[in-house]
Amino acid sequence: MHTLQDTGYLRIWQIVGNPKANPPIAPLIPVGKSTWWQGVKSGKFPQPVKLSERTTAWRVEDIRKLMDSFAGVAQ
Repeated sequence: MHTLQDTGYLRIWQIVGNPKANPPIAPLIPVGKSTWWQGVKSGKFPQPVKLSERTTAWRVEDIRKLMDSFAGVAQ
């Protein structure tokens, strides 16, 4: 189980994981990058925040809400 901070931002690799990292980063939401971006575009996943020209992130609160919605479907 992952522990998320109360507030802040997550980068895409923190959300979808990175098995090539050392040590590997487990996904919070087990989808690929392309699937994630398609979900963002379609509105299924939260919209990102641009922190700088080359830095995109998602609010922890938005990711937690998304994960909670998945847990509600599984029950």
